[in-house]
Amino acid sequence: MGTAIDSPEQVVRRFCDAVTGMDAQALRPFFAEDVVYHNIPMEPAVGLDATIEALAMFMGMCTAMRFDILHLAADGDAVLTERLDVFTIGGAAAPFEVMGVFEVAHGRITAWRDYFDLAKVTAQMSGDG
Repeated sequence: MGTAIDSPEQVVRRFCDAVTGMDAQALRPFFAEDVVYHNIPMEPAVGLDATIEALAMFMGMCTAMRFDILHLAADGDAVLTERLDVFTIGGAAAPFEVMGVFEVAHGRITAWRDYFDLAKVTAQMSGDG
């Protein structure tokens, strides 16, 4: 009997929970080697190392981070999440509304696209929001 692979929904839920650990390197096992992580208003991170580097950069700006899933829909290998991503910066929690699409194959995230209002996020992070 072989080892069961988590469903795409389970992978995404575990990943979103694991973000609170604030350890980008610990998130490596969630991703395929050729993953593409794309915050749509910005340039994509292509490959596992670039994705981990991008996550480490975001985590380095925060003292805490969490992804609260508000709604989730799964269709085959695609998992859509409506989230409230909360970054704690300088003691203040800054919640960001995010729509994310994850593609999962063989228990690993192969693509992750987040859609959000960049102007709103920039204003919140600068203290103007």
